[in-house]
Amino acid sequence: MVTGEERNPVLTVQKKRDGGELSKAEIEGVISAFLAGELADYQMSALLMAMFLKGMSDVETAALMDAMLHSGKVLTLKGVRGPKVDKHSTGGVGDKVSICLAPLVAACGVRVPMISGRGLGHTGGTLDKLASIPGFRTDLDADSFERVVRDVGACLNGPTAEIAPADKRIYALRDVTATVESIPLIVASILSKKLAAGIDGLVLDVKVGRGAFMQDRKSARKLAETLVRVGTRAGKNVSALITDMATPLGRCVGNALETREALDLLAGQASPDLLECTLALGEEMLLLARVAKTRDAARKRLTKALIDGSAARTMERIIRAQGGDGDVVSNRTLLPRAPLEAEVPAASSGFVGSIDAREIGLAAVALGAGRRRADHPVDPAVGIELLAKPGDSVKKGAPLARLHMRAPASHVADQVLAAFRVTPRRPRRTPIVLERIAPRAR
Repeated sequence: MVTGEERNPVLTVQKKRDGGELSKAEIEGVISAFLAGELADYQMSALLMAMFLKGMSDVETAALMDAMLHSGKVLTLKGVRGPKVDKHSTGGVGDKVSICLAPLVAACGVRVPMISGRGLGHTGGTLDKLASIPGFRTDLDADSFERVVRDVGACLNGPTAEIAPADKRIYALRDVTATVESIPLIVASILSKKLAAGIDGLVLDVKVGRGAFMQDRKSARKLAETLVRVGTRAGKNVSALITDMATPLGRCVGNALETREALDLLAGQASPDLLECTLALGEEMLLLARVAKTRDAARKRLTKALIDGSAARTMERIIRAQGGDGDVVSNRTLLPRAPLEAEVPAASSGFVGSIDAREIGLAAVALGAGRRRADHPVDPAVGIELLAKPGDSVKKGAPLARLHMRAPASHVADQVLAAFRVTPRRPRRTPIVLERIAPRAR
């Protein structure tokens, strides 16, 4: 039972401001009061800033996650047999992995109830990419979501108003009060949404580098370890991979372009870095689901699903079940295309040493592929195609990238050119998977 003192927002803010550890009851009380309109936005903002500045223990983080999780509907998916495992990425440039990973893992016998988000800033969102598929719906209600997972094996849906409403309101405040970067608040936000989808396990793709939210390895490791600890405390099987996001993932940045590239992977045509990232995350999901005993066995099973076409067929079924045109899997020309294309030529000969993922992401936003504010629309057809990747040799005047545009954009071409660094020597290859944070024993 929550006491009057534990519901007093001023005392709660004061305690955290002074570095105290909030109890589960205090955290539940403040979330309950916030949703009931008894706690003003400015009071919640003050508490969020105190949490940001003073930090939170794992116990506090787990309590906040649990309070936000139970602020809305928590799905059980009781009608879905078999292991249910989701994947979450902290976001990057060219990260279209969810679109090919969900059907691939589902084809291997794991149920994938995937709740995804939209892009903001220089990073893209899975829902924006899926919206480029004609007719595809990502606004299914809870019953329809469960039915698709049960009947097809996977569903790629957006968050509904029923799921973790406290997180939605709190995130809006974090976005305008400079408290987004708090690791405990990030962890509580991610896990409250993911655990509401009725999963047994969760694989986290924590990206690090110029195109990622986490810019350095130490911060990425801390986030990954906290996510695994708190997720395990909540009774789920959780593991994490730290993956490189210094360079855009794959060769396309932009919604329809990335969707096409994800479907290309299911057809056996993939950029090596995108394929490796997809397979590595797929291995983690199969291991957590216990449908494979070893990493090698998991990879063989995933590779077989690509070769025999079962992953592509599963994607067709997912698209049709969610109202879309399943023919797009075999006929990618059904995806939107921009009316104009322009190539960006190399200014010198040599080797592509690096590509600044953040600058490419911002260039794609400038074309209309992303949004600077949450209420901005995106153009599904525009984007950037990378014709050279780090390690490739290039000659002066040869195309480094291709812009897909609605109108000429020479300033974007200049921005893309500046993102490429051409060097006299071939750079050393960087692995896509930098580190694995193993699941903790429960």
